[in-house]
Amino acid sequence: MKTVFLSKIQYVKTILTEQQIALIVKRLAQQILENHLELKDTVIIGLQPRGVFVSDRLVKELRSLLTSNHVQYGKLDITFYRDDVRKELHVANKTDIPFSIENKNVILIDDVLYTGRTTRAALDALLDFGRPAKVELCVLIDRRFSREFPIQSDYTGKSIDTFISQKVKVYWKERDGREVVELI
Repeated sequence: MKTVFLSKIQYVKTILTEQQIALIVKRLAQQILENHLELKDTVIIGLQPRGVFVSDRLVKELRSLLTSNHVQYGKLDITFYRDDVRKELHVANKTDIPFSIENKNVILIDDVLYTGRTTRAALDALLDFGRPAKVELCVLIDRRFSREFPIQSDYTGKSIDTFISQKVKVYWKERDGREVVELI
């Protein structure tokens, strides 16, 4: 008797193209400025590693829209705040927050909001840097109906409905050579 293993067929659906990503980043920047005019007492923090690709673009767009060009921007690594860090070896990224977040409005930036575990870990990590006045969440993709924690985004690029078996992959030119969001 011979056993034959068939490879899984992967269906790939494009959720966002490069042009759509660029438009969404512009829209998100404008929405942030609607609520935080001139970004007074507001700081932007990208979550390492994947949220930084979104936050880099968002900060660039914010700087182009502001006359003062004053955007406080930091990057936060949450590796050791994750609740799954015990299951496998994780490589830490760099945290770079060169300003105080004490009594500031903090906008956390990430690429995909799924279970809420990353955001929960980010909130824990953030408290090591001070006590912000308010924390908001901005994401490129919101995978609705998948939460394990009561977390929602304040600024959302695109909301999608997915099955647990599906994955959302965000590809960036700097890392992957192409810029697209796909559902696999």
